[in-house]
Amino acid sequence: MVQVLIIEDEAHNSRMLQGLMKQMRPQWQVAALLESVAESVEWLKHHPAPDLILMDIQLSDGICFSIFDQATIAPSTRIIFTTAYDEYALRAFKVNSIDYLLKPLDEKELEIALQKFEQYSRAVHEVEAMNYQALVASILDGKKDYRSRFLISGVTSFQKLETNQIAYIFSDSKQSFAVAFDGKQYPLDYCLEQLESQLSPEQFFRVNRKVIVNIEAVSRLGSEDGGRLQVFLTPKPGFEVMVSRLKATELKNWMGK
Repeated sequence: MVQVLIIEDEAHNSRMLQGLMKQMRPQWQVAALLESVAESVEWLKHHPAPDLILMDIQLSDGICFSIFDQATIAPSTRIIFTTAYDEYALRAFKVNSIDYLLKPLDEKELEIALQKFEQYSRAVHEVEAMNYQALVASILDGKKDYRSRFLISGVTSFQKLETNQIAYIFSDSKQSFAVAFDGKQYPLDYCLEQLESQLSPEQFFRVNRKVIVNIEAVSRLGSEDGGRLQVFLTPKPGFEVMVSRLKATELKNWMGK
């Protein structure tokens, strides 16, 4: 059963959303109706992660994005934002967003957003099933099976991103992004710690707290004062990639295998 959380500070809108969910998806369950950042943070800290959140952007005690700074949102949780303003659209799509609906809500648009969520859920379950079968096979073979692809959710569709297409991955404001060799950038629903364990150590190396690189993307290393190294990547990132003195030897050994 799909668990839905509604975060909306206007009581009539909250009740309307709850009614629409009962009407449009009667088999789903509305777990709670919340109206503020503080209340939402407290609820998320003490309850299992919902499958879907219907979330107003401007709440009674602040902007909803501050919720993500205070509570952990599960990578599997999807969000449909609802708001009377459209200036937050770009930021919304960086945080597990399925859709961005402007008020007053249109039932047809909400239905389309719910269908996007259902499509995403089916795709994720198919990928997880394939990964489970591969995991069982790898255990029987006595070796670890590393991730070979990611499922990337877009505004209206989903696509596969093969790991050998990824030049490097970086973290920015608690969101991870993969940069492909063609320069395109894709959001990933995993932190760098999770990605480091999922990617083959023969192909990928975490050079510092914010960057994981593909060995095929490393064009050269430059020496810096104090024994540090600068990693030059292709395509060129918009920031310097530095490696500490302590990790420099490990990086050179990895590249020289």
